[in-house]
Amino acid sequence: MKKINLVTVLSLSLLSCTQKEGTNFNETNIIHDSTSSVNNYENVTPQETEEEKKIRKNNEEKLRKEKEAEQLYGNNSLETGATPYSKYYGDNSDCEDRGCSKINVTASNSDVLVTIKKNDEVVRHAYIQAGDSYTFSFPNGTYQAFFYYGKGWNPNKVMKNGELEGGFVSNEEVGKDDPQSLFNNILEYELVLQQNGNFSTRPSNIEEAL
Repeated sequence: MKKINLVTVLSLSLLSCTQKEGTNFNETNIIHDSTSSVNNYENVTPQETEEEKKIRKNNEEKLRKEKEAEQLYGNNSLETGATPYSKYYGDNSDCEDRGCSKINVTASNSDVLVTIKKNDEVVRHAYIQAGDSYTFSFPNGTYQAFFYYGKGWNPNKVMKNGELEGGFVSNEEVGKDDPQSLFNNILEYELVLQQNGNFSTRPSNIEEAL
């Protein structure tokens, strides 16, 4: 088989904020204005509506559950080759015919859930631990790889508006490669999460990747 080697880098950008030099504030004016604002708005604070109260409580409950999940699953990791979405997409099968190709994925410094799509449908998927690798095999054709990175696997996390269960609790990133036509090839990805990389996967999202 002919090998195609790709080093796939997901770049992360850092934003920095600096205070403009030479800006002076008059403390007396600030104190005076703040006091005036309090007096002006005294007794006219708008009351929280029932709808706003409901939204606030839902958001608080969501945050509470997310914190609980992070405490419970923050260090949870699946075995390499695990198929957490098997009840949705089935288990991975091996291609043993002559017309077969392979995709080998090596995860460097982050766990990753890889999905392989054909005609916009997931045909293979697998969990790969950081520092480990996994090989998919399938009949020749055109396939597209998606990479869902993160930390701490929560098997109960609701995904895609309730269509799936299972996802990372923190440090989530999603990338993808372009569709690749494979004919008796071995396509290799080395996934590296780093800052300011010179080659990166295209941005994606959970809905597209899964």
